[in-house]
Amino acid sequence: MTLIDDLIQDNYLKSAEIINAFHKIKRTDFLHPGDEYQAEINAPLSIGYGQTISQPLTVAFMLELLQAKLGDKVLDVGSGSGWTCAILAEIVGEQGKVYGIERILDLKEFAENNISKYNFIDKGIVQLFCSDGYQGLPDLEPFDKIIVAAAAKEIPKQLLKQLKVNGRIVLPVGKQFMSQDIVVIDKVSDKEYKEKRYPGFIFVPLIRK
Repeated sequence: MTLIDDLIQDNYLKSAEIINAFHKIKRTDFLHPGDEYQAEINAPLSIGYGQTISQPLTVAFMLELLQAKLGDKVLDVGSGSGWTCAILAEIVGEQGKVYGIERILDLKEFAENNISKYNFIDKGIVQLFCSDGYQGLPDLEPFDKIIVAAAAKEIPKQLLKQLKVNGRIVLPVGKQFMSQDIVVIDKVSDKEYKEKRYPGFIFVPLIRK
């Protein structure tokens, strides 16, 4: 069985669109040369600068919670290797947009090179920025969905503001390098939110640029 088969069997991958994107966007294309043999390992892998390409189980879990759809405008905070950006681009299609934020310039360029293997940047579906993830991208708001791949100590208010009404954000929250919650927040109105938490995860910290 492949890693994707395992994720389906263990009920982490459920939605047809997400499963299809996992099959099309190969994790091996987002690793450093020489690390490709580790692509099927269900664990986070180093991409340098103290950052990782997230564990596939965690990526699947968060994307199933996010439920991005065809045509959505999505913000990916902490784009790292670009793997999640590319999966999202496959899901939202040419009618959608995925904007990635990465605070480390070398990693932003690494992600762009990786994503370019799938022509999502040339097609105008994906655009990456080197900036502060806490601040989001106010010039491009509002977003249908926001996903964050690094743990904030508290929920960033700027990101909540940049969600559309009826939009959703999925992000890890908690103390650095301790057990954290993946939090799902639905924006019901400009002032009302619904929140659900899933404990038991550990992410690299979300750091201000």
